This record gives sequence, structure tokens and C-alpha cells, in this order.
Amino acid sequence: MITHRERIQTCISGEVPDQTPVALWRHFPVDDQDPGSLAASTLHFQNTYDFDIVKVTPASSFAVKGWGVEDKWMGDTEGSRRYTKRVINSPGDWEKLTLLEPSSPFLAGQLFCLQLLKKTLPPETPVIQTIFSPLSQAKNLAGNETLLAHLREYPEAVMKGLDTIAKTTKYFIEAARKIGIDGVFYAIQHAQAKIMDINEYKLFGVPYDQQALEPMDDLWCNILHLHGKNVFFPLLQSFNFQIVNWHDRETYPSLAEAKTLFKGTLCGGLRQDTLVLEDQAKVREEAGDAIRQTNGQRFILGTGCVVPVTAAHGNIVAATKSVLFGGRE
Repeated sequence: MITHRERIQTCISGEVPDQTPVALWRHFPVDDQDPGSLAASTLHFQNTYDFDIVKVTPASSFAVKGWGVEDKWMGDTEGSRRYTKRVINSPGDWEKLTLLEPSSPFLAGQLFCLQLLKKTLPPETPVIQTIFSPLSQAKNLAGNETLLAHLREYPEAVMKGLDTIAKTTKYFIEAARKIGIDGVFYAIQHAQAKIMDINEYKLFGVPYDQQALEPMDDLWCNILHLHGKNVFFPLLQSFNFQIVNWHDRETYPSLAEAKTLFKGTLCGGLRQDTLVLEDQAKVREEAGDAIRQTNGQRFILGTGCVVPVTAAHGNIVAATKSVLFGGRE
């Protein structure tokens, strides 16, 4: 039988695999506060549905708790936590950020989670670690309104902070590489028109993204996640990702349009709401439409973002089975 690794590699190469790959991921609130519990929950999810990629999804705060932020689980349906304490208040606070080593407690905890997963999962199952962009981490340190205000009024101070964050992220990716991850899932949240214009992102985002991502260049299974609506899809030209994931059912470009814009592999096709609110027939319908839009080539079936924690088990099963027949009923 073809392995998950072989299926994804065939897909990335542009050849048509035995069936369309499927990769869904979710948060594990409460469990994500302990490395062992997060590993166990991730393994249970994978053992239940047998996805072609295991994306490890810690709370976003894992990357910034070492700088003193606090967060709390408040029941968000996507499984994310809310920040209850920020550490950047004045412009000078950006320059006070110090480098976090991979051995710092929260980063080391996530590395331990990866070690547990790599030890337990079959070696032919790709494992990718979620990485939040420096701007995304900066937002979590300051709050988005404060970040944008400082960025526009005190750009040099913010840039010093972003440099520290980017270096910290780079060293974490290097440490994760030594554990044997196959790639990173890189989440960019500010490359959307309602937050900043593309020239601002090229100034405050791209250089620090490139710095942080330097260790991933020769990994084979990297996914860029462009979060939100009206995203700056042309930014793909600034990076070296094999796969791109975005809210294709909610914003430009559609899967069919994206095939003309990006020569790599597309991941998406399912709405989050479909997995929560609709039935299995609707899941199969969306999956079939996505496969037809891409001709089943360079395409991985997934959602535009995380699977909500309220998604129906039967709908997730329907998604995994829909690819067995090329999206046909």
C-alpha cells in the first residue's frame, strides 16, 4: 500500500496520486497546556481518521509565554485561547524583548511534544509543526490595535522587537528539525487588506518571515497558511513553500483561480461551517467540487483553517472517505 509520505510526495511532484490526500487539523483546548496531553490528543485524532499529514497544533501562546503573556480557555469554537495579559504596552517595551532559547520552558515543552509524536507515529507519516509569524506573535504580545499603532508611529522600536521574535523562531525551528519534523505550517495573519496594505506587509512582515524561516528551506512538506479574507496571495513569490492553505471558500482566489497563480500544491476545499452545521452529503459535495476544480492534481483536501472543536465526527469521516471515489458519490 502507498504510504502517507508517498502520497503527499506524489501530489507535490505534480503527479496524480492513488487518491486525493486529506489533511485536517484542530486545536485541543485544555490538553494543549501540557506537552504529553497535546501529543496524546494529536495521536488519538490521527489514529481515528488516518490523515495524510499530522499538523501539530499547540495554543498560539506556546511561542510567547516565555515573554510573560497569559491566556485562558474560554470556549472558543475554533479551540483557541484568549489572551488575558499582554507584555507590550509602551513603544520601548519592544526593545526590552530578549531572545528565548529553545531550552526555555514553553518552547522546550513543545519540542518534547514533537519528540513523543515522532517516537509513536509511523515514520512514513509526515509531521509538521505550527509556527506563527513574527507579526502574529507580536500581535499576541501587544494586542493588534497596539501593535498597529506602534508599527505606524514607532516603526524602529517595533522592528527591533520583530528581529528578536524572528531569531527566537528561527532557533526553535532549527531545534524542531533535529527532532525530525517534515515541515512547518507557517501561519500569517496580517497579510490581508483589512489589516494592512501589501507594502506595509512587505516592510514589517516579509523580512522577518524570511529570517525566521531560513531553517525550513530544505524541508519537503512546508505549508503556508494565509489567514483571513482578501489575502495577499502574491506574497507566495517571496517564500519557498510547497503547499498553500487559505480560506478558499470565503475569499479570492478560488481553488481554480489559484491553480493559475501558484505552481505548487493547494490545500483546502471545505468550509469550517460545513463540517459543523451541514450533513455528510454536503461534505461530499464540497469535496467533489474541490477535486473537480483542481482536476485532482497538486491538491490536498482540507479546510481553510482549523476544524472547529464542534465539528461532527461523521462529517470528518465523510471528508476522509470522499476522496476514495474522486469526490463522486
